[in-house]
Amino acid sequence: MRKVTLGNVARILRERDNILILTHQCPDGDTLGSAYALCAALQSMGKQARVVCSDEIPAKYKFLQKGVKNQAFAPGLILAVDVADAKLLGKNLSQYADRVELAVDHHKSNTFFAENTYVDTKASAVCEIIYELLMMLEVGFTTEIATCIYTGITTDTGCFMYSNVTQKTHRIAALMMGLNVKAAEINRIMFGTKSRARMEIEREALDNLAYHFDGRCALITITKEMLSRTGVDESDIEGLTSLPRQIEGVKVALTLRELGDGQWKYSVRTMPEVDAAALCGNFGGGGHKEAAGCHYTGTMDEAKNAMLACVGEVLGV
Repeated sequence: MRKVTLGNVARILRERDNILILTHQCPDGDTLGSAYALCAALQSMGKQARVVCSDEIPAKYKFLQKGVKNQAFAPGLILAVDVADAKLLGKNLSQYADRVELAVDHHKSNTFFAENTYVDTKASAVCEIIYELLMMLEVGFTTEIATCIYTGITTDTGCFMYSNVTQKTHRIAALMMGLNVKAAEINRIMFGTKSRARMEIEREALDNLAYHFDGRCALITITKEMLSRTGVDESDIEGLTSLPRQIEGVKVALTLRELGDGQWKYSVRTMPEVDAAALCGNFGGGGHKEAAGCHYTGTMDEAKNAMLACVGEVLGV
């Protein structure tokens, strides 16, 4: 397990073929945008490449597959994008967990599970890294590739609202927009459109919102019963955790979601002065400074109390 440069990554991709690109489970715009941009680029180089995900691709991300051929082959190189830990590949890709030869990521919590890993924690999104990689590979940027890269960047930065945004982020996004990317339409789909099911689960989530530590922490809980009643799918749930962070005075926003069999998932969003990744690290999770996640096994009350105890310490309570 070793750290490599982006130049090393480019060299490996030039030399190898039959490249299988893995994304993380519960896929978002960055993991999918990175994967499909890279896949399209590799195919344009005459290589065999395909993208696989443990979960079904949400309907709102299907447009990222445009221009990518569905090729069948035995993997000659297994590569993961936007995956910080092998367990995040999901159960349907677990057979590849110890076979990943190359990983490209931007999470400081990366466990370096791959044989070769390139991590740039200053990148707002892995799609920023993919842009640089394709420049090294001297690949022509089509509208389809540019669309993938722009989507990954805008979704991982909250439409350029998060503190991970840099001048470089805006420069790359602007360059992609110059390639006929429909930026306004993408942002409308990602941030300005909600299904009726999403509105229902949002209403129920806000109904059980609870404040802690003088309003500096807000917690919403989503049970399997709520999910079943509203009929939401994974893409409807995405972004719910940002709701409590929008409340004035909230420094730590927690979303606790029931997975079943005593398993719970925490999504944590914080203001810059609180390290979300450190909070989740107490439970074997990780992510970014202001956005992270982890899992907990136990009852709902145990899950709440365990995380709130950690939050209390951070907030000095």
